[in-house]
Amino acid sequence: MTVVILQPSYIPWRGYFDQIRRADLFIFYDNVQYDKHGWRNRNQIKTSQGKQWLTIPVHSKGVTEGIPIKDVRIDWNKSWPKKHLNALTYAYTKTPFFASYQPWLASVYERKDEFLADFTIDTTVELAGMLGITGTKFMRSSEIPGINGQKTDRLVQILQHVGARHYISGPSARNYIEGEKFDKAEITLEFMEYDYPEYPQLHPPYDSFVTVLDLLFMVGKDARVYLDKAS
Repeated sequence: MTVVILQPSYIPWRGYFDQIRRADLFIFYDNVQYDKHGWRNRNQIKTSQGKQWLTIPVHSKGVTEGIPIKDVRIDWNKSWPKKHLNALTYAYTKTPFFASYQPWLASVYERKDEFLADFTIDTTVELAGMLGITGTKFMRSSEIPGINGQKTDRLVQILQHVGARHYISGPSARNYIEGEKFDKAEITLEFMEYDYPEYPQLHPPYDSFVTVLDLLFMVGKDARVYLDKAS
């Protein structure tokens, strides 16, 4: 069984969903420490003025320091859903398939999840379905009991618990992951290579590192084709 373990993110980019499609089981790594300036609560869209951040406000001022992702709460005192929906509409209303996804998009921003992870995980699973990814199972790392290691040891414990034989990791993990521990556990290790074909975008120059919504709005159901490597 091939497994991927990644922290939940807000409307992730194409590479995130490529990892989902390659996995038999995708585990949302939701019980590790929240990274304040990462991708847990923000992502970028492409506009006529360049890339723009969309950020979900969370309760901070020390509250998020050292706590797991699953316990981070969304700050509903700010009117961010309307701002995000308006920004996406303004940026993508002229794309070929925006109208097809607009009802779903509107429903996303009607949610009132207390916890950030509930919002981002559910929307990610829905997006995977829209991309034609149907063979992958999902779970959260917080559902697995008795995991108490750190870094590589923690990953290996999770993988052993679910019966993984092959693990796919992002390329940046080469700098810190301890491959010999995977060898000892008899779990093969693979690192992703992000090399994707270009697709049409409204505003040049081309930029691959934006939310996958950009891809969906531009090519619709053909988006699945663009998750494969460039030839």
